[in-house]
Amino acid sequence: MDKQRTRQRKTTNTSDSEEVSSVEWEFINMSEEEENLIHRMYSLVGDSRWSLIAGRIPGRKAEEIERFWIMRHSQVFATRREKLN
Repeated sequence: MDKQRTRQRKTTNTSDSEEVSSVEWEFINMSEEEENLIHRMYSLVGDSRWSLIAGRIPGRKAEEIERFWIMRHSQVFATRREKLN
């Protein structure tokens, strides 16, 4: 039994996909309408309801909406935003 658990742990710990640091994210372009809708929906439903917000914007995924929000409102990305403008 212990051998099976060890084997399972080894296979679950080794993953081909690694998370990408948020600093390495590329900026997401949204239309003005999309941005306004995201802001309004965020003020209504709050954080961690990205799938609900994304459901209102055709062609957008929850992860994309969350990443857009973080990049738009995070101090980490403030200098990068200034460089782009």
